[in-house]
Amino acid sequence: MKIGILAAGKIAHSMAKTMTQMEQAECYAVASRSYEKAKEFAEKWGFEQAYGSYEEMLEDPAVELVYVASPHSHHFIHAKMCLEHGKHVLVEKAFTVNASQAEELIRLSEEKKLLLAEAIWTRYMPSRKMLDDLLAEGVIGEVTSLTANLGYILGGVERLQSPELAGGALLDVGVYPLNFALMAFHSEIKDIHTTAVMSPRGVDWTNSITLTFADGKLAVLHSSMLALTDRQGIIFGDKGFIEVQNINNCEEIRVYNADRELLACHKAPAQITGYEYEVLSCIKAIEEGRTECPQMPHSESLRVMRLLDQIRDIWGMEFPCESRINF
Repeated sequence: MKIGILAAGKIAHSMAKTMTQMEQAECYAVASRSYEKAKEFAEKWGFEQAYGSYEEMLEDPAVELVYVASPHSHHFIHAKMCLEHGKHVLVEKAFTVNASQAEELIRLSEEKKLLLAEAIWTRYMPSRKMLDDLLAEGVIGEVTSLTANLGYILGGVERLQSPELAGGALLDVGVYPLNFALMAFHSEIKDIHTTAVMSPRGVDWTNSITLTFADGKLAVLHSSMLALTDRQGIIFGDKGFIEVQNINNCEEIRVYNADRELLACHKAPAQITGYEYEVLSCIKAIEEGRTECPQMPHSESLRVMRLLDQIRDIWGMEFPCESRINF
């Protein structure tokens, strides 16, 4: 399948590195606001076409699937452009800036019968099924709660410091603890308690989120763009607990009994980079005529976006791009 990449930043390079090693994906086109940057990207990764504008790439009839790799603030406008040009779309996380943008994109995707998928890679990885199976088997008994954290030293990244680009820890790294909790616990969220340390420019540097679910389960989550955390996810039950090493790209899953003795250690399978699973899911969904990927259906993307909206509302954190998009 001929794939185009919209925007040629750091994460676009990671996706290109992945696709060059996939038989199912053809590295066809890349677009940047700078033709020189697109040309350099195309030459580095062996892409056939380089475009100096997004619209020009979207007008190329050979492009079948577009990976949107622009900043959060522009996911909505760029994904919408792709759909309006008849292209299937894989949008980097966070899906959009808010739920109303997500709802509009989903309506457009279903109206045009085009795939629209969120590139939250942990939803597609084999480690997700490994964890699902362990929980279904009841290896730690009745599950009651979990904790999860993700933090990197990203204070020097201008994109994340900028309200205009929908910066902050929540939409960049905080989505991973939230998705970890929602993948493990499936009932409705009854209550949210959250706080954040805000930057002088008005984005969250670090945050804490506690979710109480309708069935009585509890999730305690933390994310930061100022500190390096251990990236662990731990699920607690009445017969033991499960440790997930690196919730952002699972390395292994350890199972402990009620005496805190290690019962099993399940290694995640070898991978190219981890991005290949979302690409493969998109290709399969397109071939099957779907408008969404089963691993991350539209209902779940909406669920996450509505939760992010609620959290930001509690903090009073708004982004300029929610009312106005600048190219």
